[in-house]
Amino acid sequence: MTFNITSIKHFLEPYRGVIQFCVVLVVCHFFWKYTVIGEETGDVVTFFGWNISAPFIWMSKHVALAAHAIINFFGGEVQYLSNNILRFANGQGVQIVWSCSGIKQAYIFTCIILFSRGSWKHKAWFIPAGVLVCFLINIVRIIILVVVIENHQAAFKVLHESVLKYIFYGIIFLMWVLWEEKIATVNLSSEETEKQT
Repeated sequence: MTFNITSIKHFLEPYRGVIQFCVVLVVCHFFWKYTVIGEETGDVVTFFGWNISAPFIWMSKHVALAAHAIINFFGGEVQYLSNNILRFANGQGVQIVWSCSGIKQAYIFTCIILFSRGSWKHKAWFIPAGVLVCFLINIVRIIILVVVIENHQAAFKVLHESVLKYIFYGIIFLMWVLWEEKIATVNLSSEETEKQT
């Protein structure tokens, strides 16, 4: 069986959106990785040499304080210390650093929706709503990691570097599916109907 460009395009057409999602995600990830630079526990974050630390410092502190308040509200006993350290009475603790701010995931989500089909009018509300969801998910992720570190230090690394990271990106994918299936497609259909009448 031989394939030509037309038959390949026809074969891939049903997967166009998913392929585009994956390409944008990978490009954004590597663009971030090689342009947003900072030491893991440092306070200085740069973008092409420009100091862009302020939003990362602010968001990291906000995430740490939110996690601290929520854990203690539900009966935990974690202390908030300087440098965004959350520590339990048994000495186990974790530092909420700039890369835990959730800004990267919000940036990736924003790029995915910007490069997706759909009207700009609806992107104008869906992107801020999705960014808010990203920040809320990030707080939940940090709470889980902080709670786990108290008595299950061995599980921290796999949760931090694998499980919760992929769940986070899975939720971003589901938000994109919601956009593609329920918002972008419906709006494109209604716009086409309006043009015909």
